[in-house]
Amino acid sequence: MKQNIKPITILALIGLLSACVTINIYFPAAAAEKAADKIIDEVWQLKDGVPTPTDKPADAPTAQPAK
Repeated sequence: MKQNIKPITILALIGLLSACVTINIYFPAAAAEKAADKIIDEVWQLKDGVPTPTDKPADAPTAQPAK
């Protein structure tokens, strides 16, 4: 029984080690800098109270309940 477990254990270990794969993705520095600048601008707009394009304008008409 121990002889059968050892080859199976070794095969499982080899399978586990071969499954550990690193995928490197190239991300251009210029695109990363542009994305960071965009995020920083959005954060500063939120701190300054400037509505973002996803915010509703304050003077937008709202539904009135029927009287």
